Amino acid sequence: MWHIGGETLQSRLLVGTALYPSPEVMLKALQVSGTQVVTVSLRRQAPGARGGEQFWGMIRSLNVHLLPNTAGCRSVKEAVTTAHMARELFVTNWIKLEVIGDDLTLQPDPFALVEATKILIQDGFEVFPYTTEDFIVAQRLVEAGCSILMPWAAPIGTGKGLMNPYALKLLRSRFPQVQLIADAGIGLPSHAAQVMELGFDGVLLNSAIALADDPVTMAKAFALAVEAGACAYQAGPMPQRELAAPSTPVLGTPFWHQQPSQKQEIFS
Repeated sequence: MWHIGGETLQSRLLVGTALYPSPEVMLKALQVSGTQVVTVSLRRQAPGARGGEQFWGMIRSLNVHLLPNTAGCRSVKEAVTTAHMARELFVTNWIKLEVIGDDLTLQPDPFALVEATKILIQDGFEVFPYTTEDFIVAQRLVEAGCSILMPWAAPIGTGKGLMNPYALKLLRSRFPQVQLIADAGIGLPSHAAQVMELGFDGVLLNSAIALADDPVTMAKAFALAVEAGACAYQAGPMPQRELAAPSTPVLGTPFWHQQPSQKQEIFS
């Protein structure tokens, strides 16, 4: 159980709704994942829009929290306008804020991201900012009022996993009270487990499930991986060592060892 954006959730896996081979596969994958938060793009689907009613009906049937995003926005004005439209259509003050600065890497524009964040927080939004692992940008977002950060593991859609574990671990240690959700670049369940083992609060992904040969089975795999990583962090991993250390003692007498005379008496 964890708390984010004023809500209490069981699942720490957030899942996107794009790129699936069919709406039916999407619905089944989301159900199997156990997610309680799904991302939706205002530009791709809107409730009541022609051709979007089936999609919207499926999403409503899941009884999940919606996280609209500003995908495709490249300026502060565009992102803020899209966020306000999303709040009106989806009836939520949650917004996944994306302000893209580069078309090849889809890396966020840090200056526009911070500026848009300040505006939206003043307007009453709970901002989920999509950012890089850069510590200074994260610091500016927290200073702007963010209680949630969504740093990438790698560029969107690459599936490369954690490119900079050190920087992600630094974010965790420097912002202990901030909810950290890894967003973008997660390609395998092992990547999701790894980021959760760093102490992150959740994982948001889309392509890794939607583009798998079997999205439904992959959704289950990610659900298990996120849970396993969270449990591992909570349990506290053993410290790493430079030298080998045997798990079986080689000095002294094992507790089960008996003297030969005792063994003879037992079997005589």
